Amino acid sequence: MKIYIRSAAAISAQKTFGDVPFLTEPVEYHETRLKAIEPDYKDYIDPKQARRMSHVIKMGVAAAQECLNRAQTEMPGAIITGTAYGCLEDTITFLTRIIELDEEMLPPTAFIQSTHNTVAAQIALMLQCHEYNNTFVHKGISFESALLDAVMLLKEGETDNILVGGADEMTDASFAILTRLGLYKRWPLSNLSLFTTPTNGSIGGEGAAFFLLTDKPSSDNLAKLIAIKTFYKPATIENTERNINAFLLANSLKIEDIDLIITGRNGDLRNDAVYEALNKSLFAQSARANYKHLCGEYPTSSAFALWLAANIIKKCIIPAIIAEGEIKVPSPKKILIYNHYQNNYHSLMLVSAC
Repeated sequence: MKIYIRSAAAISAQKTFGDVPFLTEPVEYHETRLKAIEPDYKDYIDPKQARRMSHVIKMGVAAAQECLNRAQTEMPGAIITGTAYGCLEDTITFLTRIIELDEEMLPPTAFIQSTHNTVAAQIALMLQCHEYNNTFVHKGISFESALLDAVMLLKEGETDNILVGGADEMTDASFAILTRLGLYKRWPLSNLSLFTTPTNGSIGGEGAAFFLLTDKPSSDNLAKLIAIKTFYKPATIENTERNINAFLLANSLKIEDIDLIITGRNGDLRNDAVYEALNKSLFAQSARANYKHLCGEYPTSSAFALWLAANIIKKCIIPAIIAEGEIKVPSPKKILIYNHYQNNYHSLMLVSAC
């Protein structure tokens, strides 16, 4: 069975939401944290409801609704999301009020909306969708796990279209904690020069990207999702290479058949050592692109990479801002996305033209 990406929508630190040019005008930041460019939510959410929603819920609901609008679909057959951090803002609000109110007379809203599955639940409530609803919280492969679940549902014939997405937010508190743990850089720099100033730490990010997957072929489909694979803590670079080669072989492909490889380089010396080693070996002759200088680093950033790959294939354009070196195939037909999060959670996604 073939799985197609019918439509996609993304809210990110770039101008990616709605009918906008495809990354022709990248937004430059001079800081260590990239905040999502949010749309006018009243076009997607009732203002009275929006006032009670946290940042990540509004991003997720708006991206999901825009994805459905683009596919001219009112009701999905299932809703599946992936998130690592969940609703941080509501969680922090609830914990803060526990202290401030001495554990008495606590307003319940922040507690109710602090769970990780709130985004998927809110989408279902707004659509009145009573079908399969699930959320995966698998750290750096949360989105990939949601995607795998959606593919299995389609192959089992449970439904013919599934709304699947990944969303994570960055709050002041979480950014401060993760910076102290060494995940992010400690001094501001231009995100567009992230890969020319390699030091310890990356730049923080956030965003939401949703996709409508279907098993129905159509000329309107963006791309075909061929396969997904995840693996955990490879011992060596050779082990990583074996995983990538086995993934391609399982789909009757070699690395030479891939027109473009999108990697998860993020400007952190420790993180990028894996990609640098592969660039000198397995990826040496391949056209390569990067994306985290546009959206920042966060556990479900691979959802942004899939949105990017699907649009590259549909529009037959590789935005100049993502290219790493010379791109010999300007309109790629097969794209491999390889990302890892803290060198623990590795994932591969293979996308092709329909």
